[in-house]
Amino acid sequence: MRAVNETAAPPAYGVVLGHGGMATGLVDAVHRIAGVEGNVLIALSNEGKGPEALRDELARTAGPGPALVFTDMHSGSCALAARLVCRSRESAVVCGVNLPMLLEFVFNRELPLDQLVPRLVERGRAAVTAHLPNADSPVPG
Repeated sequence: MRAVNETAAPPAYGVVLGHGGMATGLVDAVHRIAGVEGNVLIALSNEGKGPEALRDELARTAGPGPALVFTDMHSGSCALAARLVCRSRESAVVCGVNLPMLLEFVFNRELPLDQLVPRLVERGRAAVTAHLPNADSPVPG
């Protein structure tokens, strides 16, 4: 029997990158609900930053290990910066961030990225519903 010498990858940590104060609000909510502290999830805003400054700050903030960058929209300065920074490192970009997705992340960040990312996307989608006036049930997202 051969011994397998596997070392577990360090848990991923997340950066929420968004317009204005959105990222700060989401990260604050996650910390309050989940009781997590430290740099598990970091808020970063594009406010007052040009494209190059935003990329540089994101690269510093994301650090060298596995990271997930959550952006508010699929396009725009935040998503573009995230894609550029993450293309040459062990990381992923998830667009359309919401609170249930971030909570799922902080409780499951030890999973490998190839398992974690689809789980986060599914949780985020499942959380989107609409309630129409006079409707018997919610409209699934």
